[in-house]
Amino acid sequence: MEKLKIKEAIVVEGRYDKNTLSQVVDAVIIETSGFGIFSNKEKLKLLRDIAEKRGLIVFTDSDSAGFMIRNHIKGAVDPDKVKQAYIPDIMGKEKRKRNASKEGKLGVEGMRPEVIRQALVRAGATIEGEDNPNVINIQPVTKTDFFCMGLSGGAGSAGKRQKLIKALGLPERLSADALLDIINALYTKDEFETLAADIFDDGGTEN
Repeated sequence: MEKLKIKEAIVVEGRYDKNTLSQVVDAVIIETSGFGIFSNKEKLKLLRDIAEKRGLIVFTDSDSAGFMIRNHIKGAVDPDKVKQAYIPDIMGKEKRKRNASKEGKLGVEGMRPEVIRQALVRAGATIEGEDNPNVINIQPVTKTDFFCMGLSGGAGSAGKRQKLIKALGLPERLSADALLDIINALYTKDEFETLAADIFDDGGTEN
């Protein structure tokens, strides 16, 4: 089944949810680290910035914890920039877990691909290829670009990423992959290359 290419960034609770969604969609996926979002002002600022640039779809579990996280984001981000995707209440247990959740419901990670697709369509996700004038189709920054710019795969890459993160006002603890996702959520490739050139004063690349 072909992946849905979605304009909006999708917000999920954790990495297992992200893994499940990444099999179904081609989109920027941001984790809240569960309740960690409650005290993470940097992450909330990032969500607001991404919402302003391309919109957000909040896709948390259907249990009480999921709704608490959903409501927290709803109160922190412009509601006009946020869409809400809901999974149905399905009782069960994810394969990786020894026991079911407290409420006995499957989370996002336990949903079948067709259920995830339906939830995103119902939420009003902007899907490429459906004659939607608001869809974006731009060339992304790639892992190869990061490597060529010295932001991954080299001895000084971590330090260079930290300089970039600080200059752009992003959360400190970002892996190269997470940083790449966020860059693509906030900037076009041309915009990013211009910013990087200004920050590193070397044309944005390293030999």
